[in-house]
Amino acid sequence: MEDAKEAALDQLGIDESEAEFEVLEEPKTGLFGRVRSEARVRARVVPKAPRPKQERRPRKQRARREDAAPKATGGRKPAGTTAVADPEAEVGDDTEAAPAAKPAAKRAPAKKRSNRSRSGSSSGGEATDNQEGNDMSDDAVSVDEQADIISEFLEGLLVALDVSGDIGRTKVDDDTVELAVEGNDLGLLIGPKGQTLTAVHELSRTVLQRRATGRHDGRVRIDIGGYRQRRQEALARFVRAQADEVLAQGVARSLEPMNAVDRKVVHDTVNEIDGVETLSEGVDPDRRVVIVPEGADA
Repeated sequence: MEDAKEAALDQLGIDESEAEFEVLEEPKTGLFGRVRSEARVRARVVPKAPRPKQERRPRKQRARREDAAPKATGGRKPAGTTAVADPEAEVGDDTEAAPAAKPAAKRAPAKKRSNRSRSGSSSGGEATDNQEGNDMSDDAVSVDEQADIISEFLEGLLVALDVSGDIGRTKVDDDTVELAVEGNDLGLLIGPKGQTLTAVHELSRTVLQRRATGRHDGRVRIDIGGYRQRRQEALARFVRAQADEVLAQGVARSLEPMNAVDRKVVHDTVNEIDGVETLSEGVDPDRRVVIVPEGADA
């Protein structure tokens, strides 16, 4: 029996005080004291008792607060989730899904001019950040200075990835500069459905915020291999087709959720079409654009 226990302890690698045994079979002896069958035991590690939990003292003040009537909130709704500005060229051309038709929205659509202003105020994929966090200094960083910093970052990125490419600069307007990377084998910087291009936008924003702490005037856009331009053209074609359906059927159409830049493309495209207008519903990342007949009732 002792030999069986020792063998079990050796197998478990523990001391005898840490184990408990169950005898399965006693040893049997035959004639002349010979062992006919050996002893069999079952051993297991003695479980340790969990540490007792400390009882919490009742919180009378909390109970009184819960029993009290809720205070008025002044009609304010809880703040929604604040999303980081979406980079341009978020998804590829193959991600356009047919939107489901929905009844006209329950609130009156904004006029076309307000749509343009609202969507244009969101910088989307621009590499600048005009949030309050950048107002640490009264010195404004011009859009050309921002473009210099981001262009230097892109050049270093091309070298680090051993990718050959040229960086062109285009002054879109007084407040906007576009940096376009052109070359061969740029798919590495675009990624599936533009995911790598999105990451490049985020990195460029981080670099800009660290190197230029003043107020950022204007915005800088990045395009790689013409991906952003192709994406916008494909989205505009899709939106025109949906607007034609709204004109033909007189029924509003709700598009799939989009980032801020794609929503701006939708607003700008519909602005050029008579008889339809747009409104936005939901909050990021599920915010979407609805195309409605112009002058539809609320």
